Amino acid sequence: MTPYESETETEERGTARRKVARYVVPVTVMGVAAATIGLVPALADSGDPDLPDITSQQLLEKVAASDVQQLSGTVKISTDLGLPDLGGLESGLMNGAGSSSGSADGGSSADPSTKLTELASGTHTLRVAVDGPDRQKVSLLQDAAEYSLIHDGKDVWGYDSESGEVYHSTTTATDDRTKQGQRREELPATPGDMAEEALKAVDDTTSVTVDGTAQVAGRDAYRLVIEPKQKGSTVGSISVAVDAKTGVPLKFTLSPAGGGSAVVDAGFTQVSFAEPAASTFDFTPPKGAKVTEGDEIEEAPASGSGTGFGSGKEQKSEEELAKGLDGLKVIGEGWNAVATFDTGAQGGLPTGDAAGDLGGFVNSLGDQVKGEFGSGTVFSTRLVNALITDDGTVYVGAVTKDALVEAADAGR
Repeated sequence: MTPYESETETEERGTARRKVARYVVPVTVMGVAAATIGLVPALADSGDPDLPDITSQQLLEKVAASDVQQLSGTVKISTDLGLPDLGGLESGLMNGAGSSSGSADGGSSADPSTKLTELASGTHTLRVAVDGPDRQKVSLLQDAAEYSLIHDGKDVWGYDSESGEVYHSTTTATDDRTKQGQRREELPATPGDMAEEALKAVDDTTSVTVDGTAQVAGRDAYRLVIEPKQKGSTVGSISVAVDAKTGVPLKFTLSPAGGGSAVVDAGFTQVSFAEPAASTFDFTPPKGAKVTEGDEIEEAPASGSGTGFGSGKEQKSEEELAKGLDGLKVIGEGWNAVATFDTGAQGGLPTGDAAGDLGGFVNSLGDQVKGEFGSGTVFSTRLVNALITDDGTVYVGAVTKDALVEAADAGR
């Protein structure tokens, strides 16, 4: 089917073309990878249904106007961020860093935040159910186990069937998410969740077209294609399969500018817009299960007192680091926007001969770069690159290594 041409409207984009909303990412490459999961999936189809012509503006408005409150189905997600194989060494490097990913240090294997990293690579199957803003369930299906995250009213439950551990927290309608940021209980569960972030990037630096039709999970859909107009972005294109009837994104694709397979491919393999059974959201902790309250994890002290990179001083606590992120700055605009913040860890990463074996290991993961800003190390994935300078400043974005160096030079 011949692609439909995009209209040239600029002032009439309205809310469907919202200003770009960029994201904050942690210092480590693994953290960067996990944080990008909400932004990157992919498109595939199983047929080209004959649908009425529609412009990109009309399709954007259809997505924005969609008010589906109930759905259930199965989502398959495959992720290839190109992360380095650490051979298990990452566990040793993070020892004493205050990770809450296990019960040994006061955390819980059922803590939702520990599940994000599992989605950073490989192929996973999620079972999802939604019944309005106060009832959702996401289950991560594993070989011989299952992890479920259930939101029912004020209660949020996480259950890891493999360990038998349970996570619990409470939420209210008055939660100030602009102050707290994304809650640890929130996982990007559906293509709609992922598409929402990508559509925030639609502005004057973006090309948007309708590129034919597709059939996803047995439903007719239009293909919406989003591409950066600027050079220097690592994003090649984003494709969203939009349900022709409801306006709900069914599949979402991000292809890297460098070519090759999609960074992430996520989409419904089965979907229903009927009301899920009320029992879907019922949960009672199994008898004898260890239940960890969310505030216990939030308040637990870090296990061990690591030191800043070469500084000889204690690392900042998560709370202090969060305060530091209040000073987050953005250099550039649109798809070339680079976020920068100061970690306060002067001395940078332990690189070079002076840092011994650890320095050699870090050198093998990143590229040493120099510029007007000084020197530092660039850590790369197929989508997000992060530059950590020797004075502890971080520059991160979905841009090339050269673009990061230029941003660091401009930030001086």
